[in-house]
Amino acid sequence: MQGLRPFANTLPRGVKGLLKKNGYNYSEIINKWNKLVGKKISECSYPKSIKMNHKNSDGKLLLAVKRGDEITVEYSKNEIMNKINSYFGYQLIKEIKIETFSAKEKSNNKKNILGNFSKNFEEKISKVENLKIRNSLSQLLKAIKND
Repeated sequence: MQGLRPFANTLPRGVKGLLKKNGYNYSEIINKWNKLVGKKISECSYPKSIKMNHKNSDGKLLLAVKRGDEITVEYSKNEIMNKINSYFGYQLIKEIKIETFSAKEKSNNKKNILGNFSKNFEEKISKVENLKIRNSLSQLLKAIKND
């Protein structure tokens, strides 16, 4: 008889690492990016990474900004920080760094990341013994691919 296991023990290693490294906040920023910063900023930029200190506050957000729109985002940094921090209820982001990209780079990077991500998780999903969980995870992966 197996008994109950803590939820954390059922998560894949990669997911545990992300959650421990403030992955929840990063995924929330990504998921709510359009609502947090507005249409104008979200069309020309996206959050690339977040680095936090040990207390999970005063982080540095790295934004990828489309070449030519750097000035727009530069002048909106304080507004972006204020919106993100007010959403979370504390000073999550203290600094924003900007990195430029061309429109072609973004689509190629997204395809490469999704391709590697997809293959890796397909392998891990195939090893899940519980049929219902395996089917649910496969459906989730398909939904992510189609998005």
